[in-house]
Amino acid sequence: GRVLVERVEGYCDATAWQRAYDEINGFEKTLIDNGTRIIKFFLHVNVDEQAQRFKDRLLVPHKRWKITPDDFRNREKRGQYVAAIEEMLAKTHKRGAPWVIIPAQQKRFARISILRAVLRWMDRFGLQLEQPLDPQMQAYLDRL
Repeated sequence: GRVLVERVEGYCDATAWQRAYDEINGFEKTLIDNGTRIIKFFLHVNVDEQAQRFKDRLLVPHKRWKITPDDFRNREKRGQYVAAIEEMLAKTHKRGAPWVIIPAQQKRFARISILRAVLRWMDRFGLQLEQPLDPQMQAYLDRL
């Protein structure tokens, strides 16, 4: 939040949002040092798709809860947000905590892309979806 919204909206000064990069990287390093695997996803929607989604949210009654005047105010600052996003990605993309950028114009494609990326990273991390049943747990199962 600090390196994007708080930065662009002026809720904090430059010293605070610049310091946040070290805080983010330090926090992620602490997690990694304790065995946590991190993958960060950034879903990118182009300006035309964003406009269409805004329009849909205004026209479809059950989607109206998803949009507020702040969305339009923020949209006017898209250039500032893009610059902040690019800097955030550059300064927080680390070997142990990489960003994966997902084109999100099509929601189905984006979701499948994320699932594929998670599976690729699980393989890189040596993780398996299916874990063998622990012998102790097998004993409990045998009692059922």
